[in-house]
Amino acid sequence: MCDIAERITRQPVVWRVAAASDTLALTWPMSNVIQPAATARSKCRGCGERIAAGELRFGESLPNPFAEGETTHWFHLDCGAFKRPEPFLETLEALKEPIENAPFLAAEARLGLAHRRLPRVNGAERSASGQAACRACKDRIGKGAWRISLVFYEDGRFAPSGFIHLPCAKGYLETIELVPRLKRFSPGLSEADLLEIQSELAK
Repeated sequence: MCDIAERITRQPVVWRVAAASDTLALTWPMSNVIQPAATARSKCRGCGERIAAGELRFGESLPNPFAEGETTHWFHLDCGAFKRPEPFLETLEALKEPIENAPFLAAEARLGLAHRRLPRVNGAERSASGQAACRACKDRIGKGAWRISLVFYEDGRFAPSGFIHLPCAKGYLETIELVPRLKRFSPGLSEADLLEIQSELAK
């Protein structure tokens, strides 16, 4: 009895009254996890693609905005490292057993922590119309020019937040180490595209 009371005072809990009886039920907080996907039903919050059954995935536990308790947002491991670096790195470093590509994933998460705007990167594409303005320099991004798409994260959601010119990336993002992220979020880019993008980033 003493042990239970001691545990309750040390850990945050949510109390609720059970509907079928007048007894109090205890709901323990969930934690972030890295675990294999049980099915292929879940979609990655980072890229929007399905996570294959059996593939390791990162689950971030957040307050449920629609009901009591918490909900889990799932990510591919690299998408979690790219877009949710702080909770991902904490979860990765807490694992008892090493996982494949852990050094790469940790390095990318740390890069995102070092450069606060880097997790906004959501891929690269050519401007379709020339109407959008660059968030960094405010000039129009010419039709057909390469641009980096951005997202903002708020309340568990990623919302489109405009574009930047490739040459503006260094000033806006404070780094040009973008290629792994661009490949992940724009899988249609060819090797020739990536070489062209790297050249423009370095300007």
